[in-house]
Formats: sequence, structure tokens, C-alpha cells
Amino acid sequence: MKAVAIASFGEPEVLVPVERECPIPGHGEVLVRIRAAGVNRADVLQRRGFYPPPPDAPADIPGLEFAGEVVELGPKVTEVAVGERVYGLAGGGTYAEFIVVHARVLSLIPANLGYIEAAAIPEAFITAYDAAVVQGKLSPGEHLLITAVGSGVGTAAVQIARAIGAISIGTARSGHKLDQAEAYGLVHRILTLDGEYAEDVLVATGGAGVNVVLELVGGDYVAQDIECCAPKGRIMLVGLVAGTKVRVDLGTILRKRLTITGTSLRARAIEEKILAAQILSHHLNPLFVNGALKPIVDATFKLDEAAKAHAYMEANENFGKIILEM
Repeated sequence: MKAVAIASFGEPEVLVPVERECPIPGHGEVLVRIRAAGVNRADVLQRRGFYPPPPDAPADIPGLEFAGEVVELGPKVTEVAVGERVYGLAGGGTYAEFIVVHARVLSLIPANLGYIEAAAIPEAFITAYDAAVVQGKLSPGEHLLITAVGSGVGTAAVQIARAIGAISIGTARSGHKLDQAEAYGLVHRILTLDGEYAEDVLVATGGAGVNVVLELVGGDYVAQDIECCAPKGRIMLVGLVAGTKVRVDLGTILRKRLTITGTSLRARAIEEKILAAQILSHHLNPLFVNGALKPIVDATFKLDEAAKAHAYMEANENFGKIILEM
């Protein structure tokens, strides 16, 4: 099968087309022909040598999400059938024509979505829903702050907030990304050229502060989150593109009784990944069917153009997802 591998750690050009043997499904597993795969920041970090894959994933083939059809069943598989269109998350290896995954981490693609649209969903929407709603306990009427609102997870979170009746506040470094986010339900927009936004958030909430923060940037942004959180606010730390270090006022955390939670999908055990698939199947799929949620695709590249896709992502101009088409 055709795949794209990391020849060595470095810049996008280290991503090279290769030929690999097609994997064989084992007990409880299925072989999926991948038609499209999402490109994520985690892939960029893996390419640079900063985010090693889990032990059960290929060491040099990146990729966390996919959409395709089932072509072969392993022993004891009853959850899906050959020919069904499926999508989901993987620990790695989706920059390829085929992948073997556990049958129970798959969800059926809604009939109104194509493969490219479907590939834009799993990582962004499961991450946003799991972090903001399941763990962050976002409720109708509460304020949700989304940093880097133009990212894949950010655009998903805006739509999820609207769907459950929460009030979204988004930050971005460019006005056009805020303009586009408003079209998907963003209520309050904040342009953050200097990385400071706490005062603007407090103004937007009438001084009350936000109830949940979906922190997709990390670094010094976390200090801003603490400053603009409401009492008993929940900060969900998802991304660290701005760094892993920050100076914070612990007294404010105590006084406001804040909760800061780190979350990641990739490193979870198989049982937790099955639960993540159930979020997609039971909570999100119906909203894609009725149009309450929409995948946002910014650009598509062919599989052998993975290096160009990474360079495009690192330029930080995309709004929504970047997809590799097989």
C-alpha cells in the first residue's frame, strides 16, 4: 500500500511517500481502506520529534483520524460489515491507503457526508465535545471561552456551544478568522495580537467571567484564562503550541476554586477510545444529520502532498481542517 512516512525528524520535506505491506486485521479488528485523513498539530509535533506515537501505532507513519470503508473483518467482529462507510480516531498511521483498527472505535459516516467532510470530524469534534461538555460540564447558558477559535477544534467547539445553548467567546490573531467563526455561531469575538484577552472576556461577560475555557494554545494563555474565569470555572488544557511553561497566581486559583484539567485522546487506553467513538456515534452524528453541526474543510491535498499540507498548516492561515485525500 502507499503511505507517507517520516524519514527523519525535521521540516515538512522529511515526509516522503513509501510502499508498505497492507496490514492484516486480528481478533476484533477490521481493515479499513482510507479515503481521506485529517492533518493535525499532533502530526506536526510528531514529525519534529516532539510527540512519539503510542506503542500500538506505526513509529513513522503519522495521522490520527480517517474516513473510509471496511474491506475486511478480523475474527469475532460483529459491529460493522464489509462495505460500510466508517470514520474514527487512531493512535497513528492514517497517512496511508489502509489501516487496521479495533471495530468498536469506528462510527458509521452519516449518509449526508462525503469522505472528505467525514475526515474533518473525529479529532476536532470528539476533542471539543469530550473536553468542553463531558469533562468541562458545559451547560446551557454558560460562557465558553475558546482560544484559537479558527482551529479545527475551535470551530467545532463554537458549533457545539451553539447546539447546546451555551455562549461562545473566541480569540484569534486575525480578523478574518473571527469573521468566519461568527458565521458558525461565535457570539463574542476577541482579536488577540498581544496574547492578552482577560479584560475583554470580562467585559463580554458583564464582569462575571467564563465558566469553561477550552485552552488550545497553552503557555501564557493559561494565566489569562485564570484571570477571566468565573468562580468554580473549569479550564480544559488541550493544546500547547505556545509552550509548556507559564507563571500563574495560585492564590487566584484558590480564591475562585478553579479546576484545571489536562486532556488528550491519543494516549488513552482502548476502553476509553471506545467511549470516544460512542460520543461520535450517539451524541454528534445526529447533529450532523440534522445540520446543527457542519465539518469545516479549509483545504485538501493528495496523500503524496503531505509535506505541502504540513507547510500550509504551519503558516497558520487555515480556518478549519486540512485534509489528505487518498
